[in-house]
Amino acid sequence: MNTSSRSFGQDHSPTEIRLNRDNKTLDVDFDTGETFSIRIELLRVESPSADVQGHAPGQKKLVSGKQDVAITDITPIGNYAIKIKFSDGHDSGYFTWNILYRYGKNQDQLWSHYLSELKAANLTKDPG
Repeated sequence: MNTSSRSFGQDHSPTEIRLNRDNKTLDVDFDTGETFSIRIELLRVESPSADVQGHAPGQKKLVSGKQDVAITDITPIGNYAIKIKFSDGHDSGYFTWNILYRYGKNQDQLWSHYLSELKAANLTKDPG
């Protein structure tokens, strides 16, 4: 998927988005020259949807058991976002260019925090 427009208050704009099923990543090239390979599992557990993030600060839900989740569809939303459909049926929330950039740039910290939260809640990434 090729994109090329900065709009709707987006600070970053992807030049290309590729689904890498083998590595279970969404690879995003940005106009800054940066490329990020974002784990599909991270995209699912950090989904910008109200189902995950809640409707107000402090309402974020911890999502577990998504180790094997895949992306089944990606739909462009104007010139500012994509909608991702996951194999577990989740498909709400728009991944804006700024969100994709932030997730790519901060992936290690987000992932580490997620694993810590799972451990503290006695949960696992494994769907079984």
